[in-house]
Amino acid sequence: MPRLLCLLLRDECGQDIIEYVLLTGAVGLAGLATWPLIATGIGVSYQQLDQNTQNLWVPPNPGGGGS
Repeated sequence: MPRLLCLLLRDECGQDIIEYVLLTGAVGLAGLATWPLIATGIGVSYQQLDQNTQNLWVPPNPGGGGS
């Protein structure tokens, strides 16, 4: 049993996979933590764009200007 434990401690075959899993987990957690800020920023930008677009066109006076 001690020989198997020493063999497992020295073996580095899965080290790169573990590093990628840890890196992916860290990126995922960072994304989850910042998503509310990103969603709020997108919402505010869309509302400003919508408001600016609505103000571009002014409907004509329905009374007309005929003779």
